[in-house]
Amino acid sequence: MEKMTHSVKQVPAQLLRGRPGNSLEAERESFERGQSVSINKAINAQEVAVKEKHARTCILGTHHEKGAHTFWSVVNRLPLSSNAVLCWKFCHVFHKLLRDGHPSVLQDSMRYKNELSDMSRMWGHLSEGYGRLSCIYLKLLITKMEFHSKNPRFPGNLQMTDRQLEETGENDVNNFFQLTVEMFDYLECELNLFQAVFSSLDMSRSVSVTAAGQCRLAPLIQVILDCSHLYDYTVKLLFKLHSCLPADTLQGHRDRFHEQFRKLKELFYRSSNLQYFKRLIQIPQLPENAPNFLRASALSEHVSPVVVIPVESTSPDSEPVVETDDLVEMDSSSQQLREESLFDDKFDDLFGSTGPTDPFNFNSQNGMSKDDRDKLIEQLYREIASLKDEMESFKVESKRLISQLRGRISELEAELAEQQHLKQQAVDENEFVKAELEEVKKKRDDTEKAQRSLTEIERKAQANEQRYTKLKEKYTELVQNHADLLRKNAEVTKQMTSFRQTQEDMEQIKKELEETVHRLKEDIQQKAQEQTRVLESLQKELKFRNEELVSLKSSHEDSRQSSTVMASTIESLTLEKTALSEAVDQKASTLAILQEELEQLKEALSAERDNTSRTVEGLQNQLNEKENHEQALEKQLLDEQFALLRCAVEEAERIVQDALSRLDDPLHVGCTSSADYLITRGQAALDSLNRLQDGHMKYLSDRSDASNLLQSVTLFTHLLGDAIVQGSATSHLAPMEEADRLSDACKQCGNEVLSYFSSLKDTATLSSADCTKVRESLNQINTIAEELRPKGRDVKQEELGDLVEQEMSATSAAIEAATTRIEEMLSKSREGDTGVNLEVNERILASCTDLMHAVKMLVLTSKDLQRDIVESERGAASQKEFYAKNSRWTEGLISASKAVGWGATVLVDAADMVVQGKGKFEELMVCSHEIAASTAQLVAASKVKADKDNTNLGRLRQASRGVNEATANVVASTKSGKSQIEEKDTMDFSSMTLTQIKRQEMDTQVHVLELESQLQKERQRLGELRKKHYELAGVSEGWDEDTK
Repeated sequence: MEKMTHSVKQVPAQLLRGRPGNSLEAERESFERGQSVSINKAINAQEVAVKEKHARTCILGTHHEKGAHTFWSVVNRLPLSSNAVLCWKFCHVFHKLLRDGHPSVLQDSMRYKNELSDMSRMWGHLSEGYGRLSCIYLKLLITKMEFHSKNPRFPGNLQMTDRQLEETGENDVNNFFQLTVEMFDYLECELNLFQAVFSSLDMSRSVSVTAAGQCRLAPLIQVILDCSHLYDYTVKLLFKLHSCLPADTLQGHRDRFHEQFRKLKELFYRSSNLQYFKRLIQIPQLPENAPNFLRASALSEHVSPVVVIPVESTSPDSEPVVETDDLVEMDSSSQQLREESLFDDKFDDLFGSTGPTDPFNFNSQNGMSKDDRDKLIEQLYREIASLKDEMESFKVESKRLISQLRGRISELEAELAEQQHLKQQAVDENEFVKAELEEVKKKRDDTEKAQRSLTEIERKAQANEQRYTKLKEKYTELVQNHADLLRKNAEVTKQMTSFRQTQEDMEQIKKELEETVHRLKEDIQQKAQEQTRVLESLQKELKFRNEELVSLKSSHEDSRQSSTVMASTIESLTLEKTALSEAVDQKASTLAILQEELEQLKEALSAERDNTSRTVEGLQNQLNEKENHEQALEKQLLDEQFALLRCAVEEAERIVQDALSRLDDPLHVGCTSSADYLITRGQAALDSLNRLQDGHMKYLSDRSDASNLLQSVTLFTHLLGDAIVQGSATSHLAPMEEADRLSDACKQCGNEVLSYFSSLKDTATLSSADCTKVRESLNQINTIAEELRPKGRDVKQEELGDLVEQEMSATSAAIEAATTRIEEMLSKSREGDTGVNLEVNERILASCTDLMHAVKMLVLTSKDLQRDIVESERGAASQKEFYAKNSRWTEGLISASKAVGWGATVLVDAADMVVQGKGKFEELMVCSHEIAASTAQLVAASKVKADKDNTNLGRLRQASRGVNEATANVVASTKSGKSQIEEKDTMDFSSMTLTQIKRQEMDTQVHVLELESQLQKERQRLGELRKKHYELAGVSEGWDEDTK
């Protein structure tokens, strides 16, 4: 025990200055609790100004947590929508955070922008008092958030150098123009709040000294700081814009600036006269007249307004600055000695001196009783608690000192930044003046006016040099002060580090003291056991004495002389018995107390075990629930993926069924297609079928992702439906047998696809779904389409080029011959006909001549376009090789040319018969329509390979429109001539009787019925002729070579 006491005496005295360690959670809770208290103190319903110390704590809190989450979590619990004063003070504190808080405050606050907007509209329903002021203030804060969100280079306090301001525009005058407009809007909101506050005050009274007046005026300090920077940047941006844009373009900017300049100057003047602002802020005065932006040199006359906030009193309620020099420069060695002596005195008071007498020696005659030990232990606990309180108070005081020092450092850094800004402006002005001085020196010998200007500029340069020297000295002083503060901060940090180390040592001492107390309890228990053993021995001895007493009584009569001795012995034994009984009772009570403490410890241990078991059981239940939930989510995901697949497959089945229904649709009979296009559609369907098979395999390997299979099913369905429809359309032009085979193949393919899709819909057959039969049916469709492809004619491919030239030349010759014949017929008609016949013939032949000229122009343009196509696409091949390579296109040109030449010849023959009176007007109209159709075929065949930007293609389209117009003229002139000739046969029924008229009416009805019957027969005959024409055209294309 003496060794333990001696080891405790050797503990350094610095351990008393330790503080208890806190975990991260405790520090976080302490921080949030402190922030909550400061925010609630700053934002309350009392109509007094916000205290600067509470606002500063909120600002430091945002820098501590690097955001505003704690601020908004506290503010969201405040009734801002029901108390206007509370909302007004919230706007004030939030404005300070946006200006001086951490940069992340803006991002954390943007999510509450809509709530602030709604609150502004709600308070806007009030026309006076704090409700109207809160509405305007909230609009200003929203505008500020939007401005800084759009322009992230601007800090919250708007402090920037001229270079940084220049970089925000990115050398783009449009950016500068838009930035100026946004600054005008920003400054307009600031001025609106300024005017609203002044209009709500009774300026006839000294409102600035009342608590209510200061509550309204306090936020204007932040507004003045913002307005000074916005005014300065607006002036510089307008000078920049006037150097890049015409003055007329910026007339609106100048008008808006002059209006805001007038308002800002008036408000600054009114504010500077208020007693409240005189001791808090130095408000700058704007110049008498606004800057002249039309004169570029006026920029040198502009002086940036600087708002100065005195350091000694930032707010009426700010706490006095604590001088920490004595705390930092304290003699640590002497303090350590004093604290060691203090610890020694306290230790001696508690545990006694280190002399020969040991207070823990219970066998000594000076040993202490149990009550003294309990008192000692309780006194020791109280001392430890008092030491903890002292350490906690020292910790709070240290935190307060550090917070004040950091606030002072922030203020000095802000002042240093402002002085640097002033220094940069002075340097810029000095450089500008120097440049202007050099320019004036060059012109000094020209005029006396230049000499006077030079003298004035030199004087201004000297003043600027002096100002620059003063600013440089001030800057040096600020740098020195900043360095001293940094050194002091380092010393405080070092002291805090030692403080934390002392705290850890104190914790170690606490543990050792607890172990000592535990050992004392064990020693007490051992002593109680020893005393119990002594009591048992005494009881045995007492029993022996009683037996001896009985023997002595029996021999009492034998030894009278020894009775007196025995009586005295019994009396002493009785006294000893009484003393031993008391000792036994005392030990029994001590044992009962120790047993009670043991029972309490057992109960606490049992409760802790129960809590631990319940906690473990709860965690196990949560783990099981989480696993079950994950399994349920996974099963739900698989079900949803399969449900999506089932929906996609069902939609695909409807698409395929729709395509199959087209095969038997009578309205689809008129749709036709080529075998080549059917082959391309069938090949595309086969390619998509391969993708579908790959998607099916991927889905079987991972059923949680059905995206590939869904895409493949959708693509394959559309391509297959298109292939089935095109197969049906191709069968309409094919021979009967091939058409039936193709239709059956399309139906079989659709049925196989439906069977395959039904396998995909069912989970039982999903894995065994096979698309082999679908691929075989698609290959069968392609095989039939290959058989239906045109085999070409007997003309060799090498001769196609010459044949094209021959047909085009023959067409041109036929058109020339037709034109010549029409002119000859017109001459004959003029010689032989007179009156209406001559007029009708001239009109018809003239329209036919115009039609021939239009067709001739179209043929020539088509030849030019074909020449361009051949030259642009043939490459190194010859013209004949190009025609042979593109044989289908070449055969189309040949066919169209032949049709145009034949149509011209037939038109001339029909016109000749009409002029001679032997033909019918209808034949002429049909021939003109036939020529129009032939020329349309020629145009289509010519432009199918042409570039859309080709000049000759545009000419060909213009010529085609000319042919259509000429055809319409032929039809119109023919109809007109027919009506003129038929007017001569006017019906005269004046000489007919009723019976004759009735007879004629019946004959006419019979004739009408005959004509209608004949018309029906002729239409059927026309259909058969067209069908036969298509068959013959198919034969000429080689469709039926295999059937022969």
